[in-house]
Amino acid sequence: MPERRTVALVTLGCARNEVDSEELAGRLEADGWQLVEDAADADVAVVNTCGFVEAAKKDSVDALLEANDLKGHGRTQAVVAVGCMAERYGKELAEALPEADGVLGFDDYTDISDRLQTILSGGIHASHTPRDRRKLLPISPAERQEAGTSVALPGHGPADLPEGLAPASGPRAPLRRRLDGSPVASVKLASGCDRRCSFCAIPSFRGSFISRRPSDVLNETRWLAEQGVKEIMLVSENNTSYGKDLGDIRLLESLLPELAEVDGLERVRVSYLQPAEMRPGLIDVLTSTPKVAPYFDLSFQHSAPDVLRAMRRFGDTDRFLELLDTIRSKAPQAGVRSNFIVGFPGESEADLAELERFLNHARLDAIGVFGYSDEEGTEAATYDNKLDEDVVAERLARVSRLAEELVSQRAEERVGETVHVLVESVDEEEGVHGRAAHQAPETDGQVRLTSGGGLRVGRMVEAKVVGTEGVDLVAEPLFQGSLACSEEAGR
Repeated sequence: MPERRTVALVTLGCARNEVDSEELAGRLEADGWQLVEDAADADVAVVNTCGFVEAAKKDSVDALLEANDLKGHGRTQAVVAVGCMAERYGKELAEALPEADGVLGFDDYTDISDRLQTILSGGIHASHTPRDRRKLLPISPAERQEAGTSVALPGHGPADLPEGLAPASGPRAPLRRRLDGSPVASVKLASGCDRRCSFCAIPSFRGSFISRRPSDVLNETRWLAEQGVKEIMLVSENNTSYGKDLGDIRLLESLLPELAEVDGLERVRVSYLQPAEMRPGLIDVLTSTPKVAPYFDLSFQHSAPDVLRAMRRFGDTDRFLELLDTIRSKAPQAGVRSNFIVGFPGESEADLAELERFLNHARLDAIGVFGYSDEEGTEAATYDNKLDEDVVAERLARVSRLAEELVSQRAEERVGETVHVLVESVDEEEGVHGRAAHQAPETDGQVRLTSGGGLRVGRMVEAKVVGTEGVDLVAEPLFQGSLACSEEAGR
């Protein structure tokens, strides 16, 4: 019997990339590949790259070079690039990085097994020629669903595997294979984006916005719950647009209660919300549905009107604060996080002061701050009124210091609150750590429990916040080792 082919998936970038990697893993395992964790133990190392900003692209190149260094020293025979950077640059990346034995675009995902076998056998698969993926789908969202069946949409695999390939959990298993044992998993609501923010290149290589059907999202969530997942995080480039191409812009409001009722699930979290598209009904569902976290990942980016208009975005400080007041009037403990760009072309000192005014009043739980840099192919890259790099760096440092101070203050405000903590790690030396409803994975801090006897990963624990460690909380379990199973669990 021939030795099984082995493959390792190395994932960089966002949660959407993590979902794509698990789809690739599902396709490869279904075709007989053995999945291994360590690239050094794999015949082929597949690096799922990020192509969003320069720092992420550098990390992707470094990961490819690191995997290439394994060749000749272990089992690894080939290194293949997939993901956003591979899709965005294609042949250009292949020519600049000959260490990669293959550069595959999204159109190659359905045939990933054949592609890897060709490369492993010493063959050459031509790197794809990048194209503007916005042009692959109709302009009208209502016409996209049928057209979308002929366009590669990573993370939109069929709801059921072909007969004979479905895992033991049954015929409703999605085209996906979990790559870790975390009690948290992301689920894609949609792919692509119809917004035209002047600083963002994502729509050009991810394409126009197209929703997954609710039945597919539900089936995948049920399967994940069967695998032991306790929290799902709904991801896309813009969750507030979900359903517009299915004829119902309020589809998320009806889907969330259904997801929350899935057996075994303790928490549903929604990420990537656009402030300008927030609806009263969506706020109501997010703040009042049992097991749906009152969590608002709002993409503000800035708050000075002139900067926002240059970004092709909407809003201002006062409107954003009104939105936050509305949210907190319905759920005082609601979690809110956002990202901001400083040093945008034309940003004045008055604009920066306006952003600081917003931050000082917004009481955000987590703040990401980025200095502006040109992204090729974007409108902002053509702007004339660019700031000097040292000015951008100074503003980045200034706002980052403020952000760190403010999120620590916000954490201190939570002392005395009762939170529901999903346990994610139990270690004899480091203790028990998890996350409350206002904390998304990896980005928003965590909760350290003061005692953890009898607790295990995946348990939901009711606890009282007794202290802080920067943005992180320290909490004392109220019912040691018990599973919070009231309707308010996760809220």
